Amino acid sequence: MAVNASAVKELREKTGAGMLDCKKALEEANGDLTKAAELLREKGLAAAANKAGRVATEGVVESYIHAGGRIGVLVEINCETDFVAKTDQFREFCRDIAMQIAAVGAKYVRREEVDPAELEKEREILKAQALNEGKPAHIVEKMVEGRLSKYYEEFCLMEQAFIKDPDKTITTLLNEKISTIGENISIRRFARFELGEGLEKKVDNFVEEVMAQAKL
Repeated sequence: MAVNASAVKELREKTGAGMLDCKKALEEANGDLTKAAELLREKGLAAAANKAGRVATEGVVESYIHAGGRIGVLVEINCETDFVAKTDQFREFCRDIAMQIAAVGAKYVRREEVDPAELEKEREILKAQALNEGKPAHIVEKMVEGRLSKYYEEFCLMEQAFIKDPDKTITTLLNEKISTIGENISIRRFARFELGEGLEKKVDNFVEEVMAQAKL
């Protein structure tokens, strides 16, 4: 079916996809914007998977300092070319990731990096909790695995909900950027510094503070 330019423009603004891709998705979805956006997302994830094996050695080391210097973040994010590394879209993505780390406080980029000893300790704690709750032994292991997923969501950056759009994980956001930018992008490593970390201090809601500072 024929689609009008305003619908294509709206879908492009919503998804960040190219004009031609938006037009094709709307035609395939018979003009349904929601379905077209889903189609673009599915295709984007497939495109991201195809680019994942490509070498990404360019990029930037992005910094983010929270108001008053209380929290500082350095994150290395790689792309394939120096040209993309200088684009506003890539820089904005890097800034968002640095802000995410400052606000939510991930310990690892992805679950494969979790210290095996720490993971085993967490597993034993969760198992003891389940048994203390009186759960039958035959379902304890399933409960432990389910609760470990929550652990990964809290401490692994790629599995966290994006602070600007909680309906997306950082993995989803990354795949969308790979699709729209057209290069493999990799969040390689980060360091997060918090003033007085390890010392007894008042607990603040850093997510709200970071969002307020950025006026989001």
